[in-house]
Amino acid sequence: MEHRLKQEALSKVPEVTLYFWIIKILATTLGETGGDTVTMTLDWGYLAGTALFAIALVALVAAQIRMRAFHPYVYWATIVASTTFGTTMADFADRSLGIGYTGGSALLLACLLVVLGLWYWSQGTVSVDTVSTPKVEAFYWATITFSQTLGTALGDWVADTGGLGYEGGALGFAAGLAVVAGLYYRTSVSRVTLFWTAFILTRPLGATVGDFLDKPIKQGGLALSRPLASAVIAAVIIGCLLVFPQRAGRHPGGAEAVPSS
Repeated sequence: MEHRLKQEALSKVPEVTLYFWIIKILATTLGETGGDTVTMTLDWGYLAGTALFAIALVALVAAQIRMRAFHPYVYWATIVASTTFGTTMADFADRSLGIGYTGGSALLLACLLVVLGLWYWSQGTVSVDTVSTPKVEAFYWATITFSQTLGTALGDWVADTGGLGYEGGALGFAAGLAVVAGLYYRTSVSRVTLFWTAFILTRPLGATVGDFLDKPIKQGGLALSRPLASAVIAAVIIGCLLVFPQRAGRHPGGAEAVPSS
């Protein structure tokens, strides 16, 4: 019975396929345009925007933890909330706190490493295959949230401080993901490490694409309406959830399936 309950808990995370990464990149792009819509277009500011999305994120994580089975709409809504919160939080750290993109990236990297360290110290692993209790699921969502926030800061750092611009930054992070894919298919590098590396890299890719869509032309963007871009991306995500198979499953690189008793 214990094994069966563990297997049911693990079914709350989706199977990692190409569709998973497509929706993840779309969700991170929506996080960038959606966060900027609230903080810039609606002029809420970074602190108020961060507080708003923090409330939404906590509510969705609590709902996700309470659920007994994988529900794609709740799961991806939580991902979008984490990436939108990551956008506003990173912007608050980079700009409102005055520590810049480099300082913000370093601070957020430290936070991410602390969460991963605590997860490993508590469980002996950071594999997402072990998400079977509320405690581990809390570590899972904390890691995701900090990775999303770090990804936003990295995207801004590369595009602005690094001088690559939004297009160059997007191409650079896409190339990084291609390298991770090559390592996955052609080497025996830890699948857990590759998963989290890819998860982090998809965030700055989405951030730079989102900035490219809505930033002013003089800053290298297309100056598209942030609310309109956000609505279109959200519609595409819903369409993907309707069209692409959404199955509960295990992330690559973890333990073998848990047998039921």
